[in-house]
Amino acid sequence: MVDMSFSFYELHPKIVWGHFATLCAIPRASKQEAKLRATLYDWARGLGLDCKVDATGNLIIRKPASPGYERAPGVVLQAHLDMVCQKNADSPHDFSCDPIRPRALNGWLKAEDTTLGADNGIGVALILAALEDGNLVHGPLEVLLTVDEEAGMGGASGLECGVLQGQLMLNLDTEEWGEFYLGCAGGLDVNVARSGVAEPITDGLETCQIALSGLRGGHSGVNIHEERGNGIKLLVRVLRELERTMPLRLASLHGGNARNALPREAFATIAVPAADRGRLPVALCRLQEVLRQELKGVDDGLSLEVADAAADSLMSLREQEIWLGSLHAAPHGVRRMSRQVPGVVDTSNNLGMVDLHPNGGLCNFMVRSLLDSGSLALADEIVSLFALSGTQAETAGYYPGWMPNPASPLLAVCQRVYRRDFGADSHVQVIHAGLECGIIGSKYPGMDIVSFGPTIRGAHAPGEAVDIESVGKCWDLLKAILAELATQECSA
Repeated sequence: MVDMSFSFYELHPKIVWGHFATLCAIPRASKQEAKLRATLYDWARGLGLDCKVDATGNLIIRKPASPGYERAPGVVLQAHLDMVCQKNADSPHDFSCDPIRPRALNGWLKAEDTTLGADNGIGVALILAALEDGNLVHGPLEVLLTVDEEAGMGGASGLECGVLQGQLMLNLDTEEWGEFYLGCAGGLDVNVARSGVAEPITDGLETCQIALSGLRGGHSGVNIHEERGNGIKLLVRVLRELERTMPLRLASLHGGNARNALPREAFATIAVPAADRGRLPVALCRLQEVLRQELKGVDDGLSLEVADAAADSLMSLREQEIWLGSLHAAPHGVRRMSRQVPGVVDTSNNLGMVDLHPNGGLCNFMVRSLLDSGSLALADEIVSLFALSGTQAETAGYYPGWMPNPASPLLAVCQRVYRRDFGADSHVQVIHAGLECGIIGSKYPGMDIVSFGPTIRGAHAPGEAVDIESVGKCWDLLKAILAELATQECSA
């Protein structure tokens, strides 16, 4: 589809990595998948495959069964086209037009200053390889490549009932080789907005910016239990500490740019009396040491810096009090661990984005839970907290969890094939991160769903990497599972 460059030529299997090269070459932020979708649509039509783009923008491709396997059960292969777009503050990368530039190092393919898009680009590449491979043995295949997964599961939510015909689905959107996923959390967003009236900067005040950076960030579902630092929460704490020692005024506060990523950085523009400006470096050095001690072994790179910056106006003291008090009191992190699935987070919340300015502001919380009642209850707590100050907070984007079915016949096939071909037992997991399986399963009751994928580290953060060898193993496993399913007679 495109010429492979640099190390892509050296990676195996080439049929998979060639498609991932295409995904790296074409920008694909959430809600901006149209160019990639059109490219894949034309490519699939060139193979003679039936293609359709539904009203939501999902791409659906059908490949007839291999000759002699027409009566095998239909299988849906599913992944999402979009990726989380995160970069380091000093990176010039433009996700709207620049290609991802990964490099291979010590068995991993990674992007240094941006996300790689292995989540879920590798899953898409594996599926495209299955469509392309003429030697693959399989029953009827349907491919569902959804849009807008990372920004709210919009593609899966908009999928119509009755479009898919297969009763088996392999989702290729997990991040640990050797594990089959059978359930995931559901969730929803809490969006907070409040307006204010700007005030002028009075004489005698000097403006500057405080930058909190150097955190690891990560996936708000996968890494939430590791107690990594949240840049927004930490900077709010710093501002409140400074308020105790000097008359600080807030002009703006910005942090995070993805609802499902732990905020790695946050920035506040403030104004303080000229006499206090010189005290800030020492105060921040002391707070930096306090926070580093608290995050030791988890987020050792935390940095607090101050630099001169301009501001035209300030938030009112009342709005500053409401915002900093509410954000400081708002929950973040693990609420409770599951008692039914040991070692798995049951309910959590991520304060993922904040954007405050003199005329008002907004923030976003992403709530997850294995129990739908758990996510709804925690979201209501957040709404109630902000209601105390008359601040508007609304829930949106609810999606159901994926309830595990340990008796899944598809899981039994996957486990049997894995044991046969790789000489070891696989592991069954339930993940706290959200997958589209729960939404699709709610629209197609009775569909048997299993998810697997290669080993990915650092998803949703710069430095995201995928284990190259595990991608090849996933390709072998996918081919073997499809071949095994092809030998089964359709029960319909």
